Amino acid sequence: MSHFFTSSVGKKFILSITGIFLMLFLIVHLSVNSLLMVGSDAFNSAAHFMTTNTVVQILEPILALGFLVHIIFSAYITWQNQRLRPVRYKRINRWGSTTWPSRNMFILGGLILIFLVIHLSNFWWQVKFGELDQVEAHGAMVHDLYALVASLFIEKWWYDVLYILGALFLGLHLSHGFWAAFQSLGWSNDLWRRRLKRVAYAFAVIMGVGFASIPVYFLVTAA
Repeated sequence: MSHFFTSSVGKKFILSITGIFLMLFLIVHLSVNSLLMVGSDAFNSAAHFMTTNTVVQILEPILALGFLVHIIFSAYITWQNQRLRPVRYKRINRWGSTTWPSRNMFILGGLILIFLVIHLSNFWWQVKFGELDQVEAHGAMVHDLYALVASLFIEKWWYDVLYILGALFLGLHLSHGFWAAFQSLGWSNDLWRRRLKRVAYAFAVIMGVGFASIPVYFLVTAA
């Protein structure tokens, strides 16, 4: 078993499992963030639940570990592939059989990581260690996280641009990563590959457009 996790197949398996886990997190994250466009009470109530629920608190370090493992294994696999392939394929062959996201998954992942660090420093750090006002939402006193997020999108245009770019990079990353994750787990025949690619493109568009629509909403409503 130990040999499996150090083999090429084992590393891709771990990369796939952590990738699917992170995609599930993205679904939950977008669902909560979409409430920003519903109103402050709805978002503050959902955010309060996410920041105080015991299960969520347990999953938080697991999520961080999932990100870390996914990044480490993707970097190692990319380095290993480059090391074992000293001579680049001819451009015409490489471009004819693969998509741009599939050729640049590590670059896209790096850009997403940069966005994630900036996003965490502006939101997660403030939630954990900043001083936030208390407001009433659905009969309970909660932190006014809506005001924190809204102020970022309304007052800092560069953050809107960064967030939209992050959503674009995420969508491109998912357009390949989604079906590649399931393919690495064994769904690799031609029929399932075609199906997974269609689902992957749909999922990538939903995630990319969904996250990008949030800063656009604040820009439009604040104008």
